[in-house]
Amino acid sequence: MLGNKVGKLAALFPVSYLSGGTCVILIITGGGTMDQLFKILCAKDNCTHHSLTGVQWFLIFTCIAILIAQLPNLNSLAAVSAVGAFAAITYCTLFWAISVKSGKPNDDVSYATTLDGQSSRVAKANDVMNAIGIILLAFRGHNLILEIQIEKEGLLSSFADVHAHEVARFTIGAIYFLVIIHCLSSYPVYAMIFFDNIELRITARKNMKLPRWVRTCIRLFFGGLTFFIAVAFPFLPQLSLLLGGIAFVPVSYAYPCFMWVAIKKPRRRSFAWCFNVVLGCLGLVIAVLLIASALKTLIDKRLNANFFKP
Repeated sequence: MLGNKVGKLAALFPVSYLSGGTCVILIITGGGTMDQLFKILCAKDNCTHHSLTGVQWFLIFTCIAILIAQLPNLNSLAAVSAVGAFAAITYCTLFWAISVKSGKPNDDVSYATTLDGQSSRVAKANDVMNAIGIILLAFRGHNLILEIQIEKEGLLSSFADVHAHEVARFTIGAIYFLVIIHCLSSYPVYAMIFFDNIELRITARKNMKLPRWVRTCIRLFFGGLTFFIAVAFPFLPQLSLLLGGIAFVPVSYAYPCFMWVAIKKPRRRSFAWCFNVVLGCLGLVIAVLLIASALKTLIDKRLNANFFKP
């Protein structure tokens, strides 16, 4: 539909952008969780050690993730992915099970969209679009659903603050550990998209098997780049909904419909043609509405742009 060159660019850029962006947010989430785990394990009353800086935790996480990412392809990451999936299911289950068992922390807590329980039609529409965006990201398998829907402190910090008095420190530490395992397992899976694309171009141009040292250098470069972006933009999780609306919603919910029409070439204005064109246009409309809603939310909550201050 767009031609080979334009079509490749239109698909490759957002996919690579999402792959790198996801890895950056995994560094921010995983590194921050490492810091929280250290503080849980090393309480002030019985530990004299001080926690590392945010940059140092990010670096530790990145080094471990890149070490795991030395595996050559997605097939070799099957076991790693399975471990990450198990960790994710476990800590998500602990989250909701403990919250359901504990109930509201106090009577002042409200689940209304606004503090007074009332909101305008515009505010309600904005809440609906944000909810749709979160659902879309969740079904995309983005692995960041717990970090993109809440306040700037994050669900992990909020959970510890709310339930610290009624949940054992070991349980909270176990949740943090599972989140770290999940992030470490997810990083090489999403990064492999970038690795495969670069390695394919090199092997196609040189017409030779890629040396192991070249593969290692590619991974080190990618790790260094994502680490630098994580340090430079530690507030990136607050932009996840906006950036996801710009890139991944069209790729996931609009492009496939238009691609099917271009490849299968159904009769124009037939049911199949109309069905896919309408779905593709609907995906684009949702993307535009999602971007507008995310922008309004950022304006209302005021983005904390702490550049180079993780």
